Amino acid sequence: MSDETVTLTVNRTGESHEFLVLHGTEGPGTIDISKLYGKTGLFTYDQGFVSTASCNSSITYIDGDEGILRYRGYPIEQLAAKCAYTEVAYLLMYGDLPNSEQHDKFVTDMHRYAMINESLTNFFKGFRYDSHPMAMMVGVMGSLSAFYHDSLDINNPEHREFSAQRMIAKVPTIAAAAYKRNNGEPFVYPRNEYEYCGNFLRMMFSTPCCDFKLDPVAERALNVLFILHADHEQNASTSTVRLAASSGANPFTCISAGIASLWGPAHGGANEAVLDMLHEIGDVKNIPAYIERAKDKDDPFRLMGFGHRVYKNYDPRAKIIREVADEVLERYVGEDTPLFDLARELERIALEDDYFVERKLYPNVDFYSGIIYRALEFPKNMFTPLFAIARTSGWVSHWMEMMDDPSNRIGRPRQLYDGEAERSHVAMQYRK
Repeated sequence: MSDETVTLTVNRTGESHEFLVLHGTEGPGTIDISKLYGKTGLFTYDQGFVSTASCNSSITYIDGDEGILRYRGYPIEQLAAKCAYTEVAYLLMYGDLPNSEQHDKFVTDMHRYAMINESLTNFFKGFRYDSHPMAMMVGVMGSLSAFYHDSLDINNPEHREFSAQRMIAKVPTIAAAAYKRNNGEPFVYPRNEYEYCGNFLRMMFSTPCCDFKLDPVAERALNVLFILHADHEQNASTSTVRLAASSGANPFTCISAGIASLWGPAHGGANEAVLDMLHEIGDVKNIPAYIERAKDKDDPFRLMGFGHRVYKNYDPRAKIIREVADEVLERYVGEDTPLFDLARELERIALEDDYFVERKLYPNVDFYSGIIYRALEFPKNMFTPLFAIARTSGWVSHWMEMMDDPSNRIGRPRQLYDGEAERSHVAMQYRK
């Protein structure tokens, strides 16, 4: 425990109060204001929680100024280059990379849990054929709590582990089924001879009328993208999962809440917005005009995929994903290849422009991910479900960490009330 303190003086009363400064392994210190209201009668105001630590966590570390992202201490660059997604999911859940025996067991568990209850096929049929896949995923994930009454005791560590593994294993099956529902194709069941990412690609793109051939380039690209998206500290969706979990809600509904939060265009839908922007720009010759529009605060146009709320340096995930994009586009030369050329030229011009350099508006992970997904023939409405598949391992890891914390308490943010002061009821005939 640190003995460092800060002193807060309430100028109105002249009273001073000391508060402890807590220090983690890395990163800035954190002022413990849990007793602020009791000592001063005041709350803090921090809209969007940009300066507030809502929990302590040992899962992910980010240094936005230096462009650092680590899972459990491992640099993201090493994990993306050397690991399978299932290794990273294990790392997030249990704290260490698995040895071969641990990994084999974990993969076996993923295979065991990958199928969904057959009655859920009727649930999917209840959705309109053109329903957004995220709408189906929110509903189906939440409904899983109706199937696993034997393991819903959140105070039982084994139940928590079963639930976490089930969600990681089933979310690709759910996402692929949503895609098949959109396309009127029969659902494809998972097969144990495929790895996690390959199994998902097979469930997405195979049909009964032809054999499925897994392309290792596509599998590798998806593996890297899933690792890059597996966790990102206390973002909107992860904080949503934690807030829902703080009430004691079952894990399936907590992850469903995370999926719903991820659906927002400012979060998981950002790579869709990048693709829309590139289509709007249309041609390399139009880039200078759009760059000028982006600088005009009165113009609604914005350069999507540039800048990040956390990173004030180059997003480390963007460097990795750019290399993946080169490999994928070299293999899959299709109608969207000009978009990749447009994206690279837009990146080059923006990074040489003083306006963007001074504001540290570097490309983020969303800038290239949508182009990669399009090259792999994923429709745009599947971009966010792909994000949800990857992020589920992070969500369940935070949920398990929170459930293991004896100091866990229900979330209850405060507010700055600016509505009407007390007033008296007026009979209807006298109201203006």
